[in-house]
Amino acid sequence: MALGSGRQSYTQILKATALMGGSSMVNIAFSIVRTKAMAVLLGPTGVGLMGLYNSVADFTQVLAGFGLQASGVRQIAEAVGTGDSDRIAQTAAAVRQTSLALGVIGALLLAIFALPIAEFSLGDPGHAIGVALLSLAIFFRLAGDGQIALVQGLRMISTLARINVLAGLFSTLISLPMVYFFGTDGIVPSLIAVALFYFLTAWWYGRQVNTTAKAGSAWLLGQEAVALLKLGFVFMVTGLLTAGTAYAIRIIVLRADGVAAAGLYQAAWSMGGLYAAFILQAMGTDFYPRLTAVAGNHSECNQLVNEQAHISMLLAGTGLLATLTLAPLAIGLLYSAEFYAAVAPLRWICLGMMLRIIAWPMGFIVLAKGARAILFWTETAAALVHVGLAWILVAKFGLSGAGAAFFGLYVWHTVVIYFIVRRLTGFRLSLANRKLGLIFLTSSGLVFCSVQLLPVWQATALGTVATVLSGIYSLRMLLDVLPPGSLSGLTRVLGLKRISTPS
Repeated sequence: MALGSGRQSYTQILKATALMGGSSMVNIAFSIVRTKAMAVLLGPTGVGLMGLYNSVADFTQVLAGFGLQASGVRQIAEAVGTGDSDRIAQTAAAVRQTSLALGVIGALLLAIFALPIAEFSLGDPGHAIGVALLSLAIFFRLAGDGQIALVQGLRMISTLARINVLAGLFSTLISLPMVYFFGTDGIVPSLIAVALFYFLTAWWYGRQVNTTAKAGSAWLLGQEAVALLKLGFVFMVTGLLTAGTAYAIRIIVLRADGVAAAGLYQAAWSMGGLYAAFILQAMGTDFYPRLTAVAGNHSECNQLVNEQAHISMLLAGTGLLATLTLAPLAIGLLYSAEFYAAVAPLRWICLGMMLRIIAWPMGFIVLAKGARAILFWTETAAALVHVGLAWILVAKFGLSGAGAAFFGLYVWHTVVIYFIVRRLTGFRLSLANRKLGLIFLTSSGLVFCSVQLLPVWQATALGTVATVLSGIYSLRMLLDVLPPGSLSGLTRVLGLKRISTPS
């Protein structure tokens, strides 16, 4: 790829990441407010109960959703590529109607099986009413997913960003009063309220999409729905494995150390993914459709993956180092002193997130190529590895073992996915990315070891220096990949020089 073309591609990645990342950062601010309030109002046991309810909802959503959001995005993007307005309208109508039908089915199934689910998942059949009420959240989530698939398939990134921000705002404004006034009894209503405002926001923007062309007969819509579900099946299975794994890890922690420990793990997990979330979200929103469009050209595909990995490491590395260093402060600010036991698993999760940032762009090659069998077996193996490690390590090391299991998973997964994509497209990490990965992984390892072995002030000083240096280096590299003239004023002020673009 030519240098100018490469710079344009980097610019597109940065724009998409900035747009989705900006909305995610706003949502993170709302999340911090909600999380802090929930921690103070509910304590570790209440947060653990909320995490278990969320796990039930997530698992049910994936099972009943049948991969519709992912398959809908792909089908709509493909229809848009044809330029056929009738086909776009037909696909959009099929996605919307199918999502509503799946929402009803999912809600009914959860309500019917509420008693055994409550007994198994929460260890108390007394929570059956709460689980049954959670079926409303399932309907709203799945109905909203259909609208989101339409917006994302059309690559309306700014609209997606607005949906994220408004849904987060309304969720915060409505859920906190419920928990404040009703305590743990307000957990399920707050989850329903979050899902409701997600649906309302997605529906408001989704209905503004112009799909007024002829949508076709009921027969054609039925055929389109069948195609969506066939394509979505593999996405459902992999999503089910992911949600099921998260559910199983929480059950393992719950069975080993109780609901309070589950709350601590929930806190560590939320905090560990906080900074990386906006990059991963942007990757799924804009990078995946772009990669799918060039999946047949291995050279372009590999170049795009290297570019995405490069930007992702530059944006995420410094934040993860800061979280590693300041984990006690972050937990204290975001939660409360009762949650300090979450610091140890949080640091393990940060190490895993560093590897995840590197592995995810490579994993999208499998999705873009439509290699369903490979996707299924790699996700199945990953679920088994994660749960197996958690089962062993939690029993031996307690709560820290749950975080270490996540790190172990991504050590395994990064190696496996690299060899898989080497066979699929001949992919190799660029020299620049190998150097960058080595820098951040080594820095993370040193900071992690320092907080285990050195006095607090020495470890904090070392981690702070590593964070600042990595931040300066990342800024220089980001300025370098922008087109000539971009941020030239800032470049002059900082005295930064352009260096070579990674090949």
